Amino acid sequence: MTDATRPADRPSGVKKPLTPKRRYRVVENDEYAAFLRRVIDAYSRRVASGDIEAITTMAHLSTCLEDATRQAIIGLRASGYSWVDIALRLGITRQGAQQRWGDSPASVTDTNSTPANGSCL
Repeated sequence: MTDATRPADRPSGVKKPLTPKRRYRVVENDEYAAFLRRVIDAYSRRVASGDIEAITTMAHLSTCLEDATRQAIIGLRASGYSWVDIALRLGITRQGAQQRWGDSPASVTDTNSTPANGSCL
């Protein structure tokens, strides 16, 4: 019986301890991406204000982002998304996406840990 068909004077037969209320998983991709954009913008302003030593680290971040994008696309492909689905979101052609990220060896990035030296590889 569902709640709609159960008489009001009869309690639910579901035992509370056996059916824990699952927490709703909130995915905040848009907010997280906006946060990352703000951090990158702030870092570029810091470099532009005269921190020339940091330009090397900033350039290395582009390599890390490319590696992360490759890992994301590998994951999307493993989840069943087509090259057309991926290319449409990136604003490029299917062939362009496949040439750039297809048939490439898996990255050596360990997604379970962060290297102590701050490198992405």
